[in-house]
Amino acid sequence: MSEFPGWHGTTICGVRKGGEVVIAGDGQVSLGDTVIKGTARKVRRLSPGGYDIIAGFAGSTADAFTLLERLETKLEATPGQLARACVELAKDWRTDKYLQKLEAMLIVSDGKDLFVVTGAGDVLEPEHDVAAIGSGGNYALAAGRAMMDTDKSAEEIACAAMAIAADICVYTNGNLTLETLKK
Repeated sequence: MSEFPGWHGTTICGVRKGGEVVIAGDGQVSLGDTVIKGTARKVRRLSPGGYDIIAGFAGSTADAFTLLERLETKLEATPGQLARACVELAKDWRTDKYLQKLEAMLIVSDGKDLFVVTGAGDVLEPEHDVAAIGSGGNYALAAGRAMMDTDKSAEEIACAAMAIAADICVYTNGNLTLETLKK
């Protein structure tokens, strides 16, 4: 397991519905098959240039913080243009020799747009207004998409999807951090 598999250690789920975006993340930090911490905070609110952004990360914490700092710098250079900042970050991440080694993924939103940003140079906007990353990401994604046509709010969907992921994935727990933006 010396190579970063890109999926072990956490689950982050973003849901856009009814004029709001919610990003939820669990609190589990695992080292191999051992839970090191159960209350980590992997979802953050950023305010570069006075514009609120929410972001969740999966992968190496130090690497994710480096990426969040870079994203803040890109957002300060392009205030209010999340898509452009994400594309610029993804370009740098893919081409810079230092950044290429970073082992994390991000879900980011400004309350209007919702993106998954990867080290492969991807800036993906989910087709069905649900995005998920991390070890339990596929479980949370499937659960969230299944609930999108219900009367549940974005927050209710994110919480329920994360609960399902926590029930299935051993690298995901039920200690959630939620951040919400409305537009």
